[in-house]
Amino acid sequence: MSTKIEWATDSWNPITGCTPVSEGCQNCYAKRMSKRLAGRCGYDRDNPFNVTRHLDKMDEPLHWRKPRRVFVCSMGDLFHPDVEDWMLDEIFGVILGCRIFNNTPDHVFMVLTKRPGRMQGYFASRTPVELLRAWSDACPCYTDDPDVTVEDIVYSATCRDWDENGRNSSGSEYKPWGYLNKIWPLPNLWLGVTAENQARADERIPILLQTPAAKRFVSIEPMLGPINLRHMDVDEAGCKEWCQIDALTGEHTDMCRPCPDVPHLDWVICGSESGPGKRPMRPEWAFELMRQCRGAAVPFFYKQGPDDYGIYQKMPELDGQVRGEIPGVSV
Repeated sequence: MSTKIEWATDSWNPITGCTPVSEGCQNCYAKRMSKRLAGRCGYDRDNPFNVTRHLDKMDEPLHWRKPRRVFVCSMGDLFHPDVEDWMLDEIFGVILGCRIFNNTPDHVFMVLTKRPGRMQGYFASRTPVELLRAWSDACPCYTDDPDVTVEDIVYSATCRDWDENGRNSSGSEYKPWGYLNKIWPLPNLWLGVTAENQARADERIPILLQTPAAKRFVSIEPMLGPINLRHMDVDEAGCKEWCQIDALTGEHTDMCRPCPDVPHLDWVICGSESGPGKRPMRPEWAFELMRQCRGAAVPFFYKQGPDDYGIYQKMPELDGQVRGEIPGVSV
């Protein structure tokens, strides 16, 4: 369904509900919204923010005919411990289905979590081929030929180095699952974490950067303090004071040992808290974050907060301009 969240066009909530995990959860908008929906739309009457699977929402994106930017599970955390792996397989099966079927447009699915450890563990629990097979089995799609399965189509897409016209123009050798880069990581899946302060950024972003994704992003909302993404302390082998990552370029510095660079963030979202009891945000925090992103050529999206004059509003001006950059979208 369409959403008022500025960086997405739609939200998709096959799973709703969550429990607090850090400071950013104090004034959770999704929890407030769930209370309004108690007893309706599949939300429990007494405990509307319990983790809940909404089967009627599961295949929604497969029926959308125009490309959309989709915020997945805006009313919960997809990687909450109560969301079992088979439920995740269902959801990623739909995302896979949207990618492989020609009659479905190229949606972009954006997942945000405060539990990157669970997210990384899920993707590391099986090989890419095992995950693609599980997602294929869980995908609620039907092919025109009853003898052809979703897995058959996925397998076919990865057995040769097909060009954009579906031809083997390079004369590539036939290799079962040999060209996984055609579909892994899923090109239409972006993974992100929420980081409300420097401590949560240091904790969550390095885990995100170790997780396979077409694009990786961070949502610094609510922004509860200044955050430096260019020099992030990383606790590795007890050497936290000596290990740093530049999350915007992927440069990895470790004075204890040689180390390779890591993947980097592709997008940064920033915003203040809103609603009753909102905690204050200073415009210079957003300005400094924008400066960091500009220096690394990383798109920056300032969703809400104080403008250059300290006035809170949606899509405020920062340094005299609205900052609404999205990867792959012309501003």
